Amino acid sequence: MGELRRIFEALGFKDVETFIASGNVVFTSRAAPSPAMQRRIEDRLRTKLGYEVSTFIRTEAEVAAVSRYRPFEDLRMRTAGSLNVGFLAEPLSPAAVRALMALKSDIDDFHLNGREVYWICKKRQGESKMSNAVLEKALNVRSTFRGVKTVSRLAARYCGDRS
Repeated sequence: MGELRRIFEALGFKDVETFIASGNVVFTSRAAPSPAMQRRIEDRLRTKLGYEVSTFIRTEAEVAAVSRYRPFEDLRMRTAGSLNVGFLAEPLSPAAVRALMALKSDIDDFHLNGREVYWICKKRQGESKMSNAVLEKALNVRSTFRGVKTVSRLAARYCGDRS
C-alpha cells in the first residue's frame, strides 16, 4: 500500500492515504474528478506496477451516498450472506442492464443505481457463481466490488457519514 500511496503523491495528489489493504486510495485534488484524471491514474499505475489497474473515482459525497443507499429491503440486507457494491466507470447501457438482470439466480440478486451495482447473495459468496469477472464479461464493462461494510467504514472515516 505504501507504493500505491507514493504513486498517487507523484501524480500531485495531496493528503494521500490508503484504506484497509483493498486498493482504496483517498486523496484530495484541486481538479474535479474526470475521465482524464482516471486515465492519468491508470496510465501511471500501469507504468509503475507493470499491469492494468482499473480505477473508479468517487467524491466524498458520492461515497457517503453509496453508504446510505438501501438497494434492498432491510430484512434481506440483514440476513444476506453477503452484500456488495460494484463500482463502474459510467452508467450501464440498456443492453448491459438487461444482461445484469439475466445474472439473477435463486441466491443472487442485483440492483442498479447510477454507476453502482448492488449485489446481494443469500448464501456465502463462495456458493455463488457470480464474481467480478463474471459481471465484467457478461456486461462488457470494468468494475470493482467492495463489501457494503467496507464502504460504510470508508464513508464514516473520510466523509463524516455515520450510517
